[in-house]
Amino acid sequence: MSPPMIPFTGSEQIYGSTHEDVRRHNLSILLRTVHRDGPTSRSKLAQMMSLNKSTIGALTKELLDLELVEERVPNTNIQAGRPSRVVAPNGRVVAIAVNPEVGAVTIGIVSLGGKVLRRVRYALPPGRSAEHAVELSGAFIDGMRSELDRDFLVAGVGVAVPGMVHGPDGSVTLAPHVGWAKPIAGLLQEVAGHPVFADNDARLGSLAERQFGVGRGVDDLIYLHGGANGVSGGIIAGGAVVSGFSGYAGAFGHVRTNHGDGTDSAGMSGTLEAEVTRSALLEALDLHDADPDQLEAALLASTEPRVRRVVEMQLDRLAVALANAVNILNPRLIVLGGFLASLYAAAPEHLGNSLAAKSLPGAFRGVEIRASALGFDMLLIGAAELVFDRILDDPSKERLVRRTETVNGSEEEEGWQDR
Repeated sequence: MSPPMIPFTGSEQIYGSTHEDVRRHNLSILLRTVHRDGPTSRSKLAQMMSLNKSTIGALTKELLDLELVEERVPNTNIQAGRPSRVVAPNGRVVAIAVNPEVGAVTIGIVSLGGKVLRRVRYALPPGRSAEHAVELSGAFIDGMRSELDRDFLVAGVGVAVPGMVHGPDGSVTLAPHVGWAKPIAGLLQEVAGHPVFADNDARLGSLAERQFGVGRGVDDLIYLHGGANGVSGGIIAGGAVVSGFSGYAGAFGHVRTNHGDGTDSAGMSGTLEAEVTRSALLEALDLHDADPDQLEAALLASTEPRVRRVVEMQLDRLAVALANAVNILNPRLIVLGGFLASLYAAAPEHLGNSLAAKSLPGAFRGVEIRASALGFDMLLIGAAELVFDRILDDPSKERLVRRTETVNGSEEEEGWQDR
């Protein structure tokens, strides 16, 4: 995954670059800006990128020809003088996002600009394989094939996996929560007919939060996601997504937080994932199941001392893992998602005080803790970013080939192709 690019301010210089390099760089910055910020006037883009209006016009025309943006004429009744045209991401350019989890697979269509246009969730019986999730995803794509071909330009498929994903080839090496160790990207590409990319779900969640959620504009953040059967995390440092040598960075759930006997999904004892669990919260609340909103409402409403004890114990364990991250990475922002956001909402001051006591004062100073803002859409948006990122990085390198019927009935391949 290419790191998110920082908007061009005019102070950067691309030494030794050709005119073509500069043009491609500026195309990327312009497209990233409207993807992240939404419709933006040409005049504002010129100001942000320190370029003249004619250059912005030429860049916009190229992106229009590539079908990556669209232009709108603003309302002239509320603005004096000649209005500046507004550049917006082309909402017809979409990624298909897939999030397999314990007991279900969620599939969505996400447009350029980070908008979830459609979302469906299919139940998976216990013990079902990666192949079954792939079959469901393929069936969803096949069922929408005519609509996708007619109404959208599909850039690819992104998969948010609750497990370890080998960065170079997108293969799942270990997903203990769902019992997978499969090359899911390759399996899905065979049935989807589009390029497929996979990465760890929490890492993609951190990317989504930085682009469209509470982490907008923050270059140093960590994200922890609490799922039905585990905890995972993502790191952004200096504006770049941290994947590690093989793509396994961010395994916060396996950080040891005490000497307990409970084991996590990888068989390790005393870890964050073993000690901080959704199931323990549900048990304390006498609930069989609850979605994140229901769990948070129940925690906030409870006055039972045993619930408070479980909440504070889990927050203390969470503070141990977060303190290690604060001392090592010195983030500006900590974002909590899934049931961890509900846990934090139940006693925010307790987590803040516990984390402060366990962190180096200098590293903790100025750190903010916030709950995820994207809710159920977060992992779908993150999976789509995995697809969009290579287009945003170099819009002129690739083009979208439409699916068309030839005279002999064969179909032209659809997808982003090298020019």
